[in-house]
Amino acid sequence: MRFLPSTEQREFARALDGLLTASDTPAVARAWAAGDHKPGRALWARLAEAGIFGLAVCARHGGMGLLPAELTVAFTELGRHVVPGPLVETVAAAAFLERLDAGSAAEWLPRIAAGEALVSLCADGPYALDADAADAVLVIEGDTVRRAEGHGPPQASLDPARRLFRPRGGTVLARGPAVTAAAAHALDIARLATAAQSLGLGRALLAQTVSHVTRRTQFGVPIGSFQAVKHRLADILIALEFAQPLVHGAALAAGARSAGREVAAAKVAAGEAGHAAARTALQLHGALGYTEEPALSLWIRKARPLRDAWGTPAECRRRVLAG
Repeated sequence: MRFLPSTEQREFARALDGLLTASDTPAVARAWAAGDHKPGRALWARLAEAGIFGLAVCARHGGMGLLPAELTVAFTELGRHVVPGPLVETVAAAAFLERLDAGSAAEWLPRIAAGEALVSLCADGPYALDADAADAVLVIEGDTVRRAEGHGPPQASLDPARRLFRPRGGTVLARGPAVTAAAAHALDIARLATAAQSLGLGRALLAQTVSHVTRRTQFGVPIGSFQAVKHRLADILIALEFAQPLVHGAALAAGARSAGREVAAAKVAAGEAGHAAARTALQLHGALGYTEEPALSLWIRKARPLRDAWGTPAECRRRVLAG
């Protein structure tokens, strides 16, 4: 099996990196956290033009078919640039609708692929991400899925750019074993995309921290020359290097019987690595790491919510051990 990105995938990553760098994503994230969705929706449209949402939509509905490997490449870049919005939830909703119902798929998948619809899928607790910005909120409860008709006020979140709402009411769209099977497939896609986001987030935090410790001096020398600092950064690099092939391997296993276990393992490794990178960045940036003014805070505050979204480390470990 090939666990390294192909030449085309690396070119895709570079193109996304250029697009996102030019889009000033920290400013977009701050606006999103304040409830201003206009910059985020504009960026969403550019991402759709780049083909990101088409990676989770079948060709007959305007996408390119489910391409998990390319999806992980894209979401690694989205994590590296702290792009806000229900990105994971939208591609998971696309996977869910594709498996569930031809009518709903025909209604929503072309709009998702074109970047015209943000869909928040709620299947991991009582809250829906960014329900105030979404064009639809789908709530899965057991073997039933409904489309919510409203939501409560935003709830407190560790990451201000991850706005949580409790969905209310709604119309039942389907129920039965088909919902359960489609939800399991959507969960795997959501975990895979979240793992890729955590991987990208961790790499961005490591790069920013390395840059900081080479500039910051103490006792007349850069603090990056201290052995204890080198060891902390080496530990993060090893954790990220360990997580990367697990993420890529899980993408290649999509559709296989072992996919759920492999995706869960990748999510544990990438989520823990990203969270460790955030803790190290916080410590090595000193007082700067505890303030919200530097853009660094956008990455630090996102690490733990990503680690726990769509399955905490304990839940994912149980999935791996369940076989």
